[in-house]
Amino acid sequence: MADKEGEKHVEEGKIPLLTPYKMGKFELSHRVVLAPLTRQRSFGNVPQPHAILYYSQRTTKEGLLIAEATGVSDTAQGYPETPGIWTKEQVEAWKPIVDAVHEKGGIFFCQIWHVGRVSNTGFQPNGQAPISSTEKEIFPQLRSNGIDVAQFSPPRKLTTEEIPLVVNDFRVAARNAIEAGFDGIEIHGAHGYLIEQFMKDQVNDRTDQYGGSLQNRCRFALEIVEAVVNEIGPDRVGIRLSPFTEFMGAGDSNPKALGLYMVESLNKYQIIYCHMVEPRWKVEGENVESPHSLEPMRKAFNGTFISAGGYEMEDGNTAVAENRTDLVAYGRLFLANPDLPKRFEIRAPLNKYIRETFYTHHPVTGYTDYPFHETKV
Repeated sequence: MADKEGEKHVEEGKIPLLTPYKMGKFELSHRVVLAPLTRQRSFGNVPQPHAILYYSQRTTKEGLLIAEATGVSDTAQGYPETPGIWTKEQVEAWKPIVDAVHEKGGIFFCQIWHVGRVSNTGFQPNGQAPISSTEKEIFPQLRSNGIDVAQFSPPRKLTTEEIPLVVNDFRVAARNAIEAGFDGIEIHGAHGYLIEQFMKDQVNDRTDQYGGSLQNRCRFALEIVEAVVNEIGPDRVGIRLSPFTEFMGAGDSNPKALGLYMVESLNKYQIIYCHMVEPRWKVEGENVESPHSLEPMRKAFNGTFISAGGYEMEDGNTAVAENRTDLVAYGRLFLANPDLPKRFEIRAPLNKYIRETFYTHHPVTGYTDYPFHETKV
């Protein structure tokens, strides 16, 4: 059983988000996590030196950071200039970035992903069709910056025989991440990407052992978990899930059953954490009213539970104080406020994020140019 003793450390009078927590073998000094944010500044899919500053700015001693989504193979890409971790060159390029986080005492996990059908032939080797669980294509979508429209190519359905090869890509990527110095990896099983394309019944139309029943649809995800756990150990493995969201056309007819089945299955592998996206967090990236809750999944999961999706400081504190989560992942607020835990501590005003620069390729703009709070002595 994973250690949950961190729950007991929320003392009265303390800011709940800023209390210590023990996540497996990792001693965290606070519960504010840097969420994995897609960055598009890794030219040629190779991490760049400017990422050293970006991550080190957001590092605190014994704070947890989750790196941007990082491709597991040359078929995993769906966005320009996103990093990978399938080549020796990429592994070497990650090393100084990881070293910079460790020099400041941070704990650093690498999120590994495959976008599946959220791609087009322009991102694929030899201009081939993107791979997926299905041949159903995605309609063009407005990107999160509210400016660009993404176009997607019709995907090719993976054969039953090919699926173990993709599972192996995740295993190798996990091993590569550890070689690069990361403390662990997060499997990206959320937001309509390849793993969710298998899990959710509004996408998966397969008739083999990877389609149909809930167990069959989750088989691919759990085979990846098993392969990665066997490769690097359960104490270095987390997963991100979003059963309630419908990103990239990936919805499910019974998201609560899907979420519960997954966390109960994950318990068998004793992975260190499960990182789940709030039901209120919808496609537009804004909070909406939802009848659903993550609480059943939180109660069922034995390891550390991380919640994400539209959190401000106060509702993050409440969620921790009420034991509805162990840690809270902040994305846009942490992007715009590199010293977010400190600002929470002194209740300083927050910088406003600039949506238009989320996905620019510039090495500074909207990336490392958000100011720190000037604390007057």
